[in-house]
Amino acid sequence: MTPPRRRHPGNPQHTADDESVAGLAARKAAARLLAAVIDARTPLDGLTDNEHGHPQYKALDGRDRALVRAILVTALRYRTTIAGLLSKRLEKPLPPNATALSHILHVAAAQILFLDVPDSAAVDLAVTHAKSDPRTLRFSGLVNGVLRSLARAKEAELAPALAATNEAPQWFSERLTAAHGADKARAILAAHRHEAPVDFTVKADPAFWAERLGGIVLPIGTVRVEKLSANVIDLPGFGDGAWWVQDAAASLPARLFGDIRGQRVADLCAAPGGKTAQLILAGAEVTAVDTSKNRLARLAQNLDRLRLAADLVQTDLLDYRPAQLFDAVLLDAPCSSTGTVRRHPDVPWTKTMADVEKLADLQRRLLAHAVGLVRPGGRIVFSNCSLDPIEGEELYGAFLAGTPDVAADPIRPGEIAGVDPFLTPEGTLRTTPADLDLGSAGISGLDGFFAARMRRTM
Repeated sequence: MTPPRRRHPGNPQHTADDESVAGLAARKAAARLLAAVIDARTPLDGLTDNEHGHPQYKALDGRDRALVRAILVTALRYRTTIAGLLSKRLEKPLPPNATALSHILHVAAAQILFLDVPDSAAVDLAVTHAKSDPRTLRFSGLVNGVLRSLARAKEAELAPALAATNEAPQWFSERLTAAHGADKARAILAAHRHEAPVDFTVKADPAFWAERLGGIVLPIGTVRVEKLSANVIDLPGFGDGAWWVQDAAASLPARLFGDIRGQRVADLCAAPGGKTAQLILAGAEVTAVDTSKNRLARLAQNLDRLRLAADLVQTDLLDYRPAQLFDAVLLDAPCSSTGTVRRHPDVPWTKTMADVEKLADLQRRLLAHAVGLVRPGGRIVFSNCSLDPIEGEELYGAFLAGTPDVAADPIRPGEIAGVDPFLTPEGTLRTTPADLDLGSAGISGLDGFFAARMRRTM
C-alpha cells in the first residue's frame, strides 16, 4: 500500500539567480544534514535543535525548518525503498566518494515519492543544487534524468518497491529477527514506516482529556491522539500543567513500584522528567538525578509547568552517593533507543551493533551502582527503550545471576491495569512498535521498551 503524501509548509518557486532560488537553501540544508546522519552518524534531533542545531538549519526560517525536518524524517524512514528506486535508474552504482550526489538524490526522491511537493520543483531544485556544488556539477544531467524518470514511474513502481523491502540497514534487521523472530521483526519494521501517535500522561480524568484533545483512552490510562490539531504548547491544558507528552510504553516503568506514597524514590537518568512527574503524582518524595546540566534544566522547566517539585541533583550517576539510602530507585538507563524508531528514524543509521554492546556494558555498571542506592528490602526498576535483548532480557538475567544481594520481583498478571499483554513468562515487561493493535497503523503501536523489577535483599 502506498502511503499518503504528506503536506509540507510551502512550495518553492524557481528563479534565474541560484542564490535567490526560493527553497534552495532548505534543500541544501536537508542534504547537508542527511550527510551528517548517514556519513557521520550524527543524531537528527541534535542537528535540528532550534537553539543548538546545525548552523545551516538554524539559518532557516520556521517554515523552511519544518520542511527540512519533514524531508529528513521521510528520507530516513523510507531510505532503502528510495535507494532501490534510484538504483534502478543508474547505469552503474555511484562511486563510493559520490556521497554528496547520493544525498541530493535522496532529498529530492523523498519529496517526489512521499511529500506534497510538485515533482517539477523537486527536480529543478535538485539540479540547481547539483550545479552549485563543484563535487556534483558534472552530474547535474544525471540528477535531472534520474529524478524525472522516478517522477514518471512512481505511480507504478512505489507500491511494489515498498512491498519488496524494509527500511533498515542489514545489522538492524538481522538483530530484530534474531531477537524477536522473523514474523515479529517484519511487523516491527512495518510499524516503523508510520509516524507514531502522540501520547499524553494526564494528572487526572483521562476520559475528559481524551475528549478535549480529540483522542482515546488506552487500557493503561494514557490518552492517545493520532494527529495533533495544533502545536503542543497551544493545546488545552498545556499552560495549566494538566498533562505531559509521554509514550504509553515509557509511562509503564514508573507504575511498577506499587504504592510509594511517602517513600523516598530516586529517578536516575531522569531528564526530561516524565517518569519523575509520575512518581511525584504517586505520592513519593522524589530525587531526580541527571548528568547533563542542560537536560536537568529542561526537567526543571517541565516540572514548573506541571506545578510539581522534586530535589534535583546534577552529577555523574556513578559518582552519586546520597547521605541516605532510598526506599526505591528507578533507572531508565541510556540505551541504543532502537525502540523509538517510529519517532527517530535516524536511529538504525546512526547506531551499530558495537554501540548496542557498549551501551549494554554501561547499563550493567549503572545498574550495579543503582542497587547500592536503595535500602535492603527496597525496590529497583530497571528499564530502557531498546528492542535488543542484549540491553534488556539478557542483561537482566545475567545481572540477577551475578548479584547475590538482588532478587527478581516479578510483575504479576492483573497487578497493573492494561499491562498483562506485555508481560513475559519471567515477569518482566516487553513492548514493541508492533504491539497494541487498535485497528489502524496510525493509532496503534508502542515504543519498544524493556522493564524489570527487583528487590535488594541485604
